[in-house]
Amino acid sequence: MDKPLISRHLVESDGSLAEVPSEAPKVGILGSGDFARSLATRLVGSGFSVVVGSRNPKHTAGLFPSAARVTFQEEAVGSPEIIFVAMFRDHYATLCGLSRQLAGKILVDVSNPTEQEHLQHLESNAEYLASLFPTCSVVKAFNVISAWTLQSGPRDGNRQVAKRAVLEMVHAMGFTPVDMGSLASAREVEAMPLRLLPSWKVPALLALGLFIFFYAYNFVRDVLHPYLREGKNQFYKLPVSVVNMTLPCVAYVLLSLVYLPGVLAAALQLHRGTKYRRFPDWLDHWLQHRKQIGLLSFSCAALHALYSFCLPLRRSHRYDLVNLVLKQVSANTSHLWVEKEVWRMEVYLSLGVLALGTLSLLAVTSLPSIANSLNWREFTFVQSTLGFVCLVLSTLHTLTYGWTHAFEESRYKFYLPPTFTLTLLVPCVVILAKVLFLLPCFSHRLYKIRRGWEKDGAVRFTLRGDHALAQKTSHV
Repeated sequence: MDKPLISRHLVESDGSLAEVPSEAPKVGILGSGDFARSLATRLVGSGFSVVVGSRNPKHTAGLFPSAARVTFQEEAVGSPEIIFVAMFRDHYATLCGLSRQLAGKILVDVSNPTEQEHLQHLESNAEYLASLFPTCSVVKAFNVISAWTLQSGPRDGNRQVAKRAVLEMVHAMGFTPVDMGSLASAREVEAMPLRLLPSWKVPALLALGLFIFFYAYNFVRDVLHPYLREGKNQFYKLPVSVVNMTLPCVAYVLLSLVYLPGVLAAALQLHRGTKYRRFPDWLDHWLQHRKQIGLLSFSCAALHALYSFCLPLRRSHRYDLVNLVLKQVSANTSHLWVEKEVWRMEVYLSLGVLALGTLSLLAVTSLPSIANSLNWREFTFVQSTLGFVCLVLSTLHTLTYGWTHAFEESRYKFYLPPTFTLTLLVPCVVILAKVLFLLPCFSHRLYKIRRGWEKDGAVRFTLRGDHALAQKTSHV
């Protein structure tokens, strides 16, 4: 343990100071998956001494916070009295060799079964774990909390630093103290007042860069081209029309960038054949900024909807309608109706409304106050399944807008393709990759990897009745 921020004393009822044990309470974790890593991060931040048991500690040590000790399972269950079992049900039998070390300890089961496992087994995972270790006390807890909530939870409240010596004083002053850990945390605490939305810097710069690019692209195509080629002055489009053409492009690309890192991570896991190797730093940072990118996408989409409602209010739009009427009268045309265009615009607007509604739901559920009220499956369904549906709806919305314009020569101004064709590149890659991962040859392998299977050392697990250790087919 590092040197504490202040001396560890507790104020007794008589006003005297009592010494508090310097050693932090020790907690064990068996497992090295996503939930185990998030749980270790939360426990370390809450002042616990965490020891993690892994089949290959050298392989997984880098995935956990530096304050957590990663070792072999046999060593990890020695001293802690409370041990979190953050493993899948199939892996429980591999712990039977630790029955003697686990005797009398408290096992906290945090697992959740899949729908197939829930229908297949008559007993719960916790009951199954208790039957394997009858000398242990098994408690079911934390199974309704997602790994994301565990990691982000400590950041949601007011951040103040206090140790036990000033705990009573802080409470008397009407504040809620939060223990930020040892003296090593002081630098981070001191930097808090100096920060201005640190997690939004990269996403905001990304959104600004995309906006500048698409705005300049639309300006060249829709304002500069008619001015140079036909002498038409259409610079009045800059405040509203060009902005309104730019916003959906930015929103659409940002939404696709929310789900692109997930595709890259899945492809990397398939290539490596394991989930226990850390992602590259750039991909790890990208994954951590997905919420901010998604909220910026929603903001741009909402602004696009507002700008679209304002389009008929422009004076230039009224002039265009009058000119259209005059052309129709001079052409002696009594009825102007193009069935195909009518249907196209109806479908285009409907898809846009559906996409914005789904994106609004994603934005609301990404807020910590809402996300913390959802269990892991609800949060995953909204952010993953509905998020992919939103991306598909946005793609259909864009395709309906483009229609056949991508194949018309007149649309290529200065030999530049229509703007919507550029926005389709990244989303189509994401959708095709998602569909590809649904194929059994990829989905089955990815499912096994995310449940702990490794390419260089698969583990064959025994049935429930056999309490012998699972035999390893090769070194893991």
